[in-house]
Amino acid sequence: MRVGVVFFGAGKRDTVAEIARGIVAGLERQGHQVDLIDGDKDRDTKLTVYQYVAVGTVSRSLFGGRLDPKIAEYLSSGGMLGGKRTFAFVGRSVFGAQKALSRLMKALEHEGMFIRFSEILRSRSEAELVGSRLKVEP
Repeated sequence: MRVGVVFFGAGKRDTVAEIARGIVAGLERQGHQVDLIDGDKDRDTKLTVYQYVAVGTVSRSLFGGRLDPKIAEYLSSGGMLGGKRTFAFVGRSVFGAQKALSRLMKALEHEGMFIRFSEILRSRSEAELVGSRLKVEP
């Protein structure tokens, strides 16, 4: 199955990229064809071709759980997303990770995506474990 893993840095690009790479490694271990997409740089990549999409970021603020507004812009121009199965993930922070995850899920649902699983991840190894256990098949 073709899977797209999209991440947005929001000032902590290296952390989120490492977590996204862990998810990619776990999904590839299951035998899926996985593409890693940097949402901040690859603005023209369409998500229509993917059967499953994982989207991740980190909170932009310490307490509020704010997300980068580029996420909503990217999703709105990402092609036909209605009905796509999705995994939402957020990098762990001291405060605001749960609220950021909630806001990310709301943005995905706004585009008509169906969230199958969501998680707050701490490290690449944890992300790899979660990626290897994701149920991507319908």
